[in-house]
Amino acid sequence: MNETVDAIRQHSLGDVLRRTARRMPNKTAIVCGTVAWTYAEFDAICSRLAGALMARGVATGDRVAILSRNSHAFAAMRFALARTGAVMVPINFMLNADEVAYILRSSGAGMLLVGEGLEALAAAAVQKQTAVTECIWLPGEDGGTAAPQGMTGFVDLLDAQIKEATLPAVDARTLLQIIYTSGTESLPKGAMLTHEAVLWEYATCIIEGSMAATDIMLHALPLYHCAQLDVFLGPAIYLGATSIITGQPRPDTILPLIERHKVNSFFAPPSVWIALLRSPQFDMTDLSSLEKGYYGASIMPVEVLREMQQRMPRVRLWNFYGQTEIAPLATVLYPEDQLRKAGSAGKPALNVETRVVDENMNDVPPGTIGEIVHRSPQLLTGYYQDPEKTAAAFSGGWFHSGDLAMLDEEGYITVVDRKKDMIKSGGENVASREVEEVIFRIAAVSEVAVIGLPDPYWVEAVTAVVVLRHGQTTSEEDVIAFCKANMAHFKVPKRVIFADALPKNPSGKLLKRELRKRYAG
Repeated sequence: MNETVDAIRQHSLGDVLRRTARRMPNKTAIVCGTVAWTYAEFDAICSRLAGALMARGVATGDRVAILSRNSHAFAAMRFALARTGAVMVPINFMLNADEVAYILRSSGAGMLLVGEGLEALAAAAVQKQTAVTECIWLPGEDGGTAAPQGMTGFVDLLDAQIKEATLPAVDARTLLQIIYTSGTESLPKGAMLTHEAVLWEYATCIIEGSMAATDIMLHALPLYHCAQLDVFLGPAIYLGATSIITGQPRPDTILPLIERHKVNSFFAPPSVWIALLRSPQFDMTDLSSLEKGYYGASIMPVEVLREMQQRMPRVRLWNFYGQTEIAPLATVLYPEDQLRKAGSAGKPALNVETRVVDENMNDVPPGTIGEIVHRSPQLLTGYYQDPEKTAAAFSGGWFHSGDLAMLDEEGYITVVDRKKDMIKSGGENVASREVEEVIFRIAAVSEVAVIGLPDPYWVEAVTAVVVLRHGQTTSEEDVIAFCKANMAHFKVPKRVIFADALPKNPSGKLLKRELRKRYAG
C-alpha cells in the first residue's frame, strides 16, 4: 500500500510538465526559431524521448551529459531525462576538450547529448578516457534535422518505433542533476541537486519574482547554467507561461525578439543589460511589452541601474542573487528597493535562511564584513564523490557560500566580494566591487573590472581594467584622480588598463581570472 500511496503523491520535474499540459494543453509552451509547441505537444514529445532513451539503456541514476547551446531540443531533453530518472550533467560549451573530458570522467556520464556546431569539441573530449559510449545529436534553434554521420539524431529518437514505455516512478529525493561549478581556483566540483531541491527553488522564484502563467519569457542566456535553466525556464513550465528560446544573447537578437513576441519578462546579467543600453537598436525597438526585468550573476552598477530606470521606466527590476549549490536563488532585492537599496542583494528569499558570520560562526554586526551562510531545502546534497569538500561546505551546520557581505540595519545584504576576489594591497583588504562602483560614475566608462595584480611593493596592486563608451575618452591619470577624490587612498587603483572588451562566460559573468592571467606579466 505504501508504494501505491507514494506513486499517487509523486512530484518530480517530469510531473510538473504533465500537470501543466493537462491544465492548459493548447497554450504555447515553447517557441524557438521556426519551432512552436503547445504544452500538449511538448509533453508528448518529452514522453516519446524518455521512452526512446530508456530503449537505448538509459536508466534511473545514469548520468547523461549535455553539451549544447539553447534550443527547443535542449528544453525537451531536460524534461525527458527527468522522466527517466537519469541525472542530467550540463556542460559549459565554452570549455576546451580537456575541461569537457574532466567533467565527463568525473560524473561518469555514459551518454553525451551534443548540440549543433559542437560535434568536433564533443568528439575530442569523448576520446580522452571517458565512459561515454553514445552521442545523441541535438539540432540548433534553426530547426535543422540532419544528424552528422555516426550520431543518432533528436528526430531519430522521436521517430523511433518503440512500444509505449512505462516510465519509472521518480521520487522527489532522486538526484536530478549534477552541475559543475566554475572551478576558478581549483578543479570544478559537481553540485548534486535533487528533484525536491529544484522544485522548492521553483516555488521561491515564482513567488519572489511575481511570475505568472500569462508571462512571455525570453530565455537568451545559456541553459547549461542553472540561472536560466532553473530560475526562469523551469518556473515558466511549472506555471504554464510561454518560453521564447534563443542561443544568441546579443542585442541584435534579443531586441527584435522582445518586440516580435511581445515579451514581458527577461533575465540577463548586468553585462548584457549594458550591451542592450549601448546598442543603436535600443531606442528604435518597441519595448512597451516589457514589464519585468531580472538581473543576477553580479551586482548591477548603481549608475547603470539609474540609466535603466530612466530609459525603461515601465520595467520593474529584481536582483536575484545566489549560486549553483542553492539551485540557485538565495536572496532577492525587490523593484521598490532598487534605488533605495541600490547595490544590495536584498533579503533572504522564501524557503531560504541566511546569515552573515565571522570565522567562528558568530553573526557579525551591521556594517561588518562576514561570510554568507545558508540553510534551505533548495541546497545541494553534496559534491559528487567529494566528501571532504562537502564536509567543509557544511561545517558548523550551515552551507558556506564563499561570498563576503555586510548587513545593514534593516537586514539587507550587500555582497562585497567573493573571497578569492578580495585584494590584499599593502596590508589592507580592498573589495574590488567598491572600487568598480566609483569608477562607474565616470561618464566615459561603459564597463570596468578591478583586480589585484602581483606587485613587489604592494603584494597586490589594485588595477582597473576599463572599457570606454563608444566615442568617449579619458586617461589613466583622470581615472586615478577621480578615485582619489572619492575613496580612501589605499583603495585607489595603482594602474588603469584600457581594453576593448572584458572576458565573460556565456552566462555573462565576468571572468576576472582571465584578466589576472592576461595582465599578470
